[in-house]
Formats: sequence, C-alpha cells, structure tokens
Amino acid sequence: QVQLVESGGGLVQPGGSLSLSCVASGSSISRFYVMGWYRQAPGKQRELVADITSGGTTKYTDSVKGRFLISRDAAKNTVDLQMNSLEPEDTAAYYCNAKRGGYGYWGQGTQVTVST
Repeated sequence: QVQLVESGGGLVQPGGSLSLSCVASGSSISRFYVMGWYRQAPGKQRELVADITSGGTTKYTDSVKGRFLISRDAAKNTVDLQMNSLEPEDTAAYYCNAKRGGYGYWGQGTQVTVST
C-alpha cells in the first residue's frame, strides 16, 4: 500500500525559506513516472506548484519560478520542495502527489503560512 507523508511546513516571515519533504512508503519513487507538489489556499482550487518526472524533467507554476526548487532523492525515497523568497500568497496547505499506472496518490498535506 502506497503512502505519502509530508513534513516541513510551518510559519515563516515574508522573504523567508522553508523546505518540504515527502517520503513514500510501499513503493520506490522510481516507480512513479511523475511526482509533484500541489497547494490549496482557503476558498481556492488545488493547484500544481511543481512536479518532476522519473527522468528529472521539472515543471513549475509561473508564480514560483526562480523561487522554488523541486528534487527527487532516490536514496531517501523522497521528493523535496525548497521554497525561497516566500510571499504571503504562498500560504496554503501543500500536498504531495505521485502518479503511477494512471492512478494518483496523495499525502495528507502540510500547512505553510507566510506572515509577519
């Protein structure tokens, strides 16, 4: 049974940094053809933040380009999101996602709050 568990969220001031990590159990991350981070702010739809394919190709939503970096660590079986220059608009619940065989798995989410 595949499980994804996120960690690393919290409260940070504008301009600060946070690092999120998603560890997969029940499967090696190499079996997922794409893994990503999504976020959902109150009253808004869930949106893709960034994703990375098994081949290492990355994609970012425009608002985080140049500030966020997604990576996969096969040794740790994780997909990580380094978030820099955080803005209040980045405040949301962040969810890890992994796709395999036409099915998507989700983590439970971790809250990121950017505020003074």
